[in-house]
Amino acid sequence: MIGHGIATRIALAALASAAIGLGILAIGITVVGAGIFRQLMVDAGESADRAQRMYDESVTTVVVAAVVVAAIASIVMAVILARMLARPLAEVGSAARRIADGDYAARVPREGPEEIASLADSFNQMAASLERQEAMRRDFIANAAHELRTPLTNLQGYLEALQDGVITPDRATYDSLWDEAERLVRLSHSLDALAEGDAATSPPPLVELDLAVAIRAAVELAQPTLDRAGLSVVLDVPDRLPARANADHLAQVLGNLLSNAARYSQTGGVVTVRAERRPTDILVSIANTGEGIPSDDLDRVFERFYRVEKSRDRARGGAGIGLAIVKQLVEAGGGHVGAESRDGQTCFWFSLPA
Repeated sequence: MIGHGIATRIALAALASAAIGLGILAIGITVVGAGIFRQLMVDAGESADRAQRMYDESVTTVVVAAVVVAAIASIVMAVILARMLARPLAEVGSAARRIADGDYAARVPREGPEEIASLADSFNQMAASLERQEAMRRDFIANAAHELRTPLTNLQGYLEALQDGVITPDRATYDSLWDEAERLVRLSHSLDALAEGDAATSPPPLVELDLAVAIRAAVELAQPTLDRAGLSVVLDVPDRLPARANADHLAQVLGNLLSNAARYSQTGGVVTVRAERRPTDILVSIANTGEGIPSDDLDRVFERFYRVEKSRDRARGGAGIGLAIVKQLVEAGGGHVGAESRDGQTCFWFSLPA
């Protein structure tokens, strides 16, 4: 309501301040000033009554006129100031209601005093973040539905064909059914991992460990996959590399990155695993030769369900969750992740507290 709005309150506060100031000034002039003037006139030979009349006819009249003019000016300035401050705040409130109704494109202009402009900047940053999150949510739902629909459709097709006697229940058919069921299980586990990370209210416990040992163990576990892909491995890791990490999370991060390198490397390619100590942290990188990642996709490869390979070829990629899990686990442990791709080589890296 207007009567309780901020503009009205600002105007009333400004008027109250002006009224107090004018009241003090008027009292000082009409009371204190009148006494001094009267005494001076009496000392000069005038009577007290005549001195008072002279003061009233000159000074008091001017004071009253000045107070009236000042009051009018104060009202005008208070209203203008109140509107200047209230308008951008009203626009922020209106934009907030639009966002609450689902219009995440709502923005407010940057205007008014620096504090109000700063509020507008913060609001616009929040709105942009919400808009990105909403876009990611829609993509997540669409991609999750796709990843579930494909194996379920295949399973349904096989089962209908078996039921109708179109195909015979041989070993190859059972293997295909098993592959589709296993794909659903992997997707379920990946979604569970993401949900656990989102629901975590405290950082995972970190312990002192030898990162060099953990990397060699991860490479050894991934070696059969790398061998089947026809890839050679270059390991550039110190003999000992103390670090702070969660052992289970570290193993999952290394496994996902090595699996990703094997999946997207061409036969005969090279996977290079490096680790080095820096002044404030430890950097681990896993690079592979191959087609590379377009620059437009590099900033999005860690998003959930995002795939550089838009065709969703099952031979080329999984569900598009592995790198999202890597990012979540590394950042939960106080580290950072990133990706680079140029000259036929793609490198994923992450850092750990030293």
